Amino acid sequence: MSSFIIEGGNRLKGTITPQGAKNEALEVIGATLLTAEKVHIKNIPDILDVKNLIQLLKDIGVKVEKFSPNEYTFQADDLNLEYLQSDDFIKKCSHLRGSVLLIGPLLSRFGKAVVAKPGGDKIGRRRLDTHFLGFKYLGAKFVHNTERNVYEINGQNLKGCYMLLDEASVTGTANIIMASVFAKGATTIYNAACEPYIQQLCHMLNGMGAKISGIASNLITIVGVKELHGITHTILPDMIEVGSFIGMAAMVGDGIRIKDVSLKNLGIIPDSFKRLGVKMDIEGDDLIIPYQPHYQIDSFIDGSFMTLSDAPWPGLTPDLLSVLLVVATQARGSVLFHQKMFESRLFFVDKLIDMRAQIILCDPHRAVVVGHDHNIRLKAGRMTSPDIRAGIALLIAAMSANGTSRIDNIEQIDRGYQNIEARLNKIGAKIQRID
Repeated sequence: MSSFIIEGGNRLKGTITPQGAKNEALEVIGATLLTAEKVHIKNIPDILDVKNLIQLLKDIGVKVEKFSPNEYTFQADDLNLEYLQSDDFIKKCSHLRGSVLLIGPLLSRFGKAVVAKPGGDKIGRRRLDTHFLGFKYLGAKFVHNTERNVYEINGQNLKGCYMLLDEASVTGTANIIMASVFAKGATTIYNAACEPYIQQLCHMLNGMGAKISGIASNLITIVGVKELHGITHTILPDMIEVGSFIGMAAMVGDGIRIKDVSLKNLGIIPDSFKRLGVKMDIEGDDLIIPYQPHYQIDSFIDGSFMTLSDAPWPGLTPDLLSVLLVVATQARGSVLFHQKMFESRLFFVDKLIDMRAQIILCDPHRAVVVGHDHNIRLKAGRMTSPDIRAGIALLIAAMSANGTSRIDNIEQIDRGYQNIEARLNKIGAKIQRID
């Protein structure tokens, strides 16, 4: 297990470029199983979850060629489908939530899949019902093998249909789209997720020969085709990392330029930081966060108390609520954060309270932050990263704290942020990785 030693109080200044989007990478890499031709993907983030998924594809028999840490080709023309039944495959899937995104492609192209209950962040129950209900609508049959804790799915001759999803699940929508591309007839998905990751997946599949319409809406139609071909695809910059850098720049920045953010795909993220009083300028596709000694939390038009809550796209992504919460600790004013989508993502708040942040944790879903306005510095401490997003929030807090902090279990941060300490050290941070 590795840890970060962070010397707080060092100001950041300069330019930083976001990595490729983790969530999009997991989807489009899974989609490479849908064709026997080469698929060339650029701007892949060099992070643990993605590397583990790529290794899983290699184990299945996908030919993977690496041109750089961020550029690969994949060719799924000679797969070892028997390996999908092995204990080794099941064990690896159980430690990687991204493995769930192999179900749809395998079911679509080969008519069967065996997938373990996937691992990932400990942020509350993340059910797979939406995935399986979608496959069932298409005609697949599945059995939960409780002895091995695996899902055995059979789906020969899938047929398109209309379905109304019980929730706008991002991975569920992605999986059902991929399962539908070869289904006979038309599949209509209502209450589909419409995040930029889903839009990118659909554009990539259309470029491979799929027939998908309704992209960027919650009503997606897929007309089945007989085969897909290869393509070259470039992954968007990671909106969560962009938001994380905005938070760092507000807390400890002396002027930060975040390059090539794909502003049109950030949705409500910039406005959410502006509601905390964070100022930013736009130059082309770059965001510039100036030095700001104070930032004032806004109120609603009627003067009522500011509330920030997560919601499916185009609402505020839950992945950034922890970062926004940390930023609010040094703002002027107070704000209520309402984490609606996961029941355990606010438990890291106890660590911030230990660092002298003024936060009332109302329940597992709600926390009130009373900003310090930089009059009270956070106190350094030792903490453990419980998940990817809480981990980066704690890192931001430690960078602004008075003294030297230690964060353990940083493998959680590595799952979502590429070489983060080296990139931040280049612009003024002092972060050391130790084993």
